[in-house]
Amino acid sequence: MLLFIILLSVPSNHIVLSQSLSTFQKLNLPSTSVGPESITFDSIGRGPYTGISDGRIVRYDKHNSRFVNFAYTSQNRTSILLIDCRSFSIIAAAAAAAAVVVVDVDVVRKNKLFIADALLGLFVVRGTKGGLASKLATSAEGVPFKFLNGLTVDQRNGDVYFTDFSSVFLLSQINEAIAANDSTGRLLKFNYRNQSVTVLLSGLSGANGVAISQDCSYLLVAEFIANRTRRYWLSGRRASTSEVVATFQGRPDNIRRTPLGDFWVAVNIPRPGVANSLEPTAIRIDGAGNNLQTFPLDKYYKGTTISEFLQRGVQYYAGSVDANFVGVFS
Repeated sequence: MLLFIILLSVPSNHIVLSQSLSTFQKLNLPSTSVGPESITFDSIGRGPYTGISDGRIVRYDKHNSRFVNFAYTSQNRTSILLIDCRSFSIIAAAAAAAAVVVVDVDVVRKNKLFIADALLGLFVVRGTKGGLASKLATSAEGVPFKFLNGLTVDQRNGDVYFTDFSSVFLLSQINEAIAANDSTGRLLKFNYRNQSVTVLLSGLSGANGVAISQDCSYLLVAEFIANRTRRYWLSGRRASTSEVVATFQGRPDNIRRTPLGDFWVAVNIPRPGVANSLEPTAIRIDGAGNNLQTFPLDKYYKGTTISEFLQRGVQYYAGSVDANFVGVFS
């Protein structure tokens, strides 16, 4: 799932930077593996972690320069995962579908990797040894999950915010969802303390990536089918309300917060006049949707779509459901 952005409005005095990156490295996945949709690191800097198309969550071993097995959501490991990073957060799809994996790590409550499996539900891996994940939830307010997609963690309390792309269509039916202009997606919250799930927003058009603000006052959530990003307020006078803050030329995928509190959105932009051709791009926006910076990535991915762009220090990590590597830029 991939696409791109251009934002709703840019003040006349706002400068948009379009830059290239100086170095590029490939962290190759295990042989025959594909689909590192999302990337994360743990509280002591190990990683990147990512989910791959056969259902494994793998971690990069820097000493041996290779990915090693870490966790999985099914004994037969036939799911495809999507990770979101901070205690760990992962999303899994199914072996027959394109990989979907999102990651987020809870650095406060160390050694917890949350997993959103697109078919099987919300999971957690406890401890540093990985292994088989424990199931946390399969539905919200009586409605079963259809296609879990994005994930982020509130570092203050361990609450998990995640998305269900559609309440009607499965991952394998994403083309039908797009054709139908589906708007049954949901933004969900898993309460860490009482282990319950609530619906924060419904009626989303392809609920996709989600990220929490630095002060934890709002979420940004991507609407893949509607080509836009929405801001949902968690606190303050606008709590429990939302508004569209950015629209894009393509469809937005994962959203990741930067160390300074802005957000990178992975977008794949259709090429004018070229059928079935997309230009992978990373766009940095602020919480109000203003476009701050653009990184065209086509010369590195050569038409392959990207699903995520994560900034860590002076390096950037790119995920893709189509690639057999994690891209590292600096």
